[in-house]
Amino acid sequence: MKPFQLDSSMKTALGGVFYPTGWLVLMFAGEQQARDAGKLLADEGIADDDVLLVTPEDFRRDIIGTAGDDAIVPSAGTEGDTVRKFAGFAREGHYGLMVHAPKAEDSDRILELLRGSGITYGQKYRHLVIEDVEA
Repeated sequence: MKPFQLDSSMKTALGGVFYPTGWLVLMFAGEQQARDAGKLLADEGIADDDVLLVTPEDFRRDIIGTAGDDAIVPSAGTEGDTVRKFAGFAREGHYGLMVHAPKAEDSDRILELLRGSGITYGQKYRHLVIEDVEA
């Protein structure tokens, strides 16, 4: 598991909204739950490069933006609403894991491995579609 680093591939070309295509973004109530989930994934063979730990500060600084929730530009899609949900969880101290899962079977495997691990909210970013995940 690596610390989160925002890069241009995680944002839309138009407007620069957070949209990491091919990634699951999973929220956990605290740091230890997120770290435990990351360790479980590593123990099951998920590469360290494919799992990023996202702190509440990372969400505030890199995903929500330095000006806060209101800085998010409205869009035709749901990206803004999704980022606002992440903002709410980050304000409550939730940590996140971003897990690279470009194929449906990858997502299914990750979610099965993490069943019962305390995911409080999750999204799968597919090409042009953000999908709620349940664990």
